[in-house]
Amino acid sequence: MDTNLLFSNFCQGGCSWNHSTFVFFCLVNMAARSDFGNNPETDGDFHADEKVLPKDGADTQLESTAVVDPVLEKALVRKQDRRIIPLAAGIYLLCYLDRSNIGNAKVLNHTTGHDLLTETNMSNYDFTIALMVFLIAYALFEVPSNYFLKKMKPSRWIAFLMFSWGTITICLGAAHSYAVVTVLRFLLGVFEAGLFPGLVYYLTFWYKPEERSVRVATILASATLAGAFGGAIAYGVGHMNQVHGLSGWRWLFILEGIPSVLSSILVWFGLPDFPESASWLSAEEKDVAAYRLAEQGSHGDSKAMTWEDIKETLFEWRLWCHYLIYFGISAPFSSLSLFTPSITAGLGFADLRAQLMTVPPYAAAYVVTLLVSWSADRYNARALHSAAFSLIGAIGFIASATLPADSYSPRYGCLIIACCGSFACIPPLLGWLSSNLHSTAAIGLAIALNISMGAPGQIVGVWIYKAEEAAKGYPTGHWTNAGLLLFVSVGCIGMHGYYVWRNRRAAGTDQPRFKY
Repeated sequence: MDTNLLFSNFCQGGCSWNHSTFVFFCLVNMAARSDFGNNPETDGDFHADEKVLPKDGADTQLESTAVVDPVLEKALVRKQDRRIIPLAAGIYLLCYLDRSNIGNAKVLNHTTGHDLLTETNMSNYDFTIALMVFLIAYALFEVPSNYFLKKMKPSRWIAFLMFSWGTITICLGAAHSYAVVTVLRFLLGVFEAGLFPGLVYYLTFWYKPEERSVRVATILASATLAGAFGGAIAYGVGHMNQVHGLSGWRWLFILEGIPSVLSSILVWFGLPDFPESASWLSAEEKDVAAYRLAEQGSHGDSKAMTWEDIKETLFEWRLWCHYLIYFGISAPFSSLSLFTPSITAGLGFADLRAQLMTVPPYAAAYVVTLLVSWSADRYNARALHSAAFSLIGAIGFIASATLPADSYSPRYGCLIIACCGSFACIPPLLGWLSSNLHSTAAIGLAIALNISMGAPGQIVGVWIYKAEEAAKGYPTGHWTNAGLLLFVSVGCIGMHGYYVWRNRRAAGTDQPRFKY
């Protein structure tokens, strides 16, 4: 395969040469270290009706004839869920609150002249730049952050990230100029970059591939909850305008940054790192956890990622198809997260009521995202679910763009449909990618690259909702998102067909099967 051509395509796909070079040298550095990733020799299938042998001394002896009691395994997974998933979802909810509240701050108390743009002397163009620098930092630091997560233990690294982004969010409440807002947003991107790919990678320490998608969905769905909570909080905080001389948007940053700082203490002490070091698991449960993930998971004491693992991840063209599809969904995801308050303000809802009306679209999207993710896992049809709901999202945007600008109620309904489709198709996409990584040694890198390649799409998302088009109903934004979602739908169907074809060719051989 022509590696020069691949690097050329990589750069032309939306990443600058500096970004590519940065990622390349990070990968070389990771390959040289001895404690990143893992290198299992095989990637076989697990049979749920097997039982595990007890420990032999200090080491877990897992023989090929060992089998796992399905009742014990099911109890173990439920125990892990109670300990891990609510905490992980809460962490991401706080992260997303602190990331997206700048969209609320832009229009909060606008009618009284106490909004973010007025008090920091920022134009709409300046505001867009402040959004974009966050995404640049986000793209640059996703891959190296996954390295540090493994090196420093998940609980330590994630707690550090939380404390840092919470502190920066609080500092945004004291900003008085465009320069300060821009610098702080860049730093916010640096520290938030590693969280979501880190959480997805973290789940590979605890769950088998077929168990991850619905749990990733639960975590990701908390972003829609953050949107709902963010609108409700902004509505309440708007009534605090000029309390103790501070405008409502300043209170918004302060009050939403404090929980992240305080919660970092809980994460430091309460987030379990790896099954083998979990004090709340019995010796038998640790044996079960180790055996069931021996060939399909990542490990706290795993071997180094090799250069062969890195090359397999970087130069496998089908993975770049997954990354390109994720690029397509990133613009709708980004633009809805940041501009929903502006969109609702353009639908006839004034000031604080515009904040409150952001709640129903996000609340509906939360429910739909969980249901779609459950269904995709239940019927093992992640590609088709993503294709269907990206199409539904596209229909919502197309309808919103073609309806008259003053058709407020119908366009509000279209916004709800667009939100549901855009958010619901993402978890199956991520689960689909991780289930088709036959070498789990590079899974952390592949996940980080996938989300990092979505950053150019998110940058597109911050530019397409133009303030001067508010009276027209933001047609550029709606049509762009519709086109990208149609691209995602077609891409999912195409990759689904390719995997079906590959599996048919591999019938009767020992070649790995693809999941779709």
